[in-house]
Amino acid sequence: MRNYEESGFLPPAERTPSGYRVYTEVHAAALRTFIALIPAFGHATAGQIMNAVHDDELDDVLTRIDRGHEQLLRDRSTLDSVSRAVQDLTDVEPVLEPRTIGELARRLDVTPATLRAWEEAGILVPSREPTGYRVFRAEDVRDAELAHLLRRGGYPLARIALVVDQIRTAGGTDTLGAALADWRRRLTARGLAMLAASARLNEYVTARAPAP
Repeated sequence: MRNYEESGFLPPAERTPSGYRVYTEVHAAALRTFIALIPAFGHATAGQIMNAVHDDELDDVLTRIDRGHEQLLRDRSTLDSVSRAVQDLTDVEPVLEPRTIGELARRLDVTPATLRAWEEAGILVPSREPTGYRVFRAEDVRDAELAHLLRRGGYPLARIALVVDQIRTAGGTDTLGAALADWRRRLTARGLAMLAASARLNEYVTARAPAP
């Protein structure tokens, strides 16, 4: 409690003549609010929101909450795009034979320079022949197909690289389906946590407002 008070997450406590802090129901309400904000917005943002409340910076409070909702919306949009892209990949003709950069470029109707840019971004990691030529195997073609789908959706290379890395870590699109379902559950949990936190925050802000 002392640490939370010193960090501004709780309002200052009054002291007894002997120096002991006196915590009231107001401090308990602040603590409940801070704890509710953590799963919704993260520990750092929760602390910033409570500091803004205690500094009477209501606009700052609302701005930070708006940013949290914006991030959740972006995450949902990314999840939906990846889910659609993975579903589309299941309908793509599998590639059994290794492909050269020119063959893969023709398959996707892109330029070899585009594939090299994807490699530089970490999206593609083709193997090399002793001569130095790139060789794209089945998993490389899968990654390239996914990158192509997401690029058409307007996603930047850095975000696509993260998605492709998740697929590699999951072991393929089949395993990724379970990971995407878990991701959706976590986003839903965060959204519900935002609702609960907003209710707590509204109660606390209202209780602190001076009487008219």
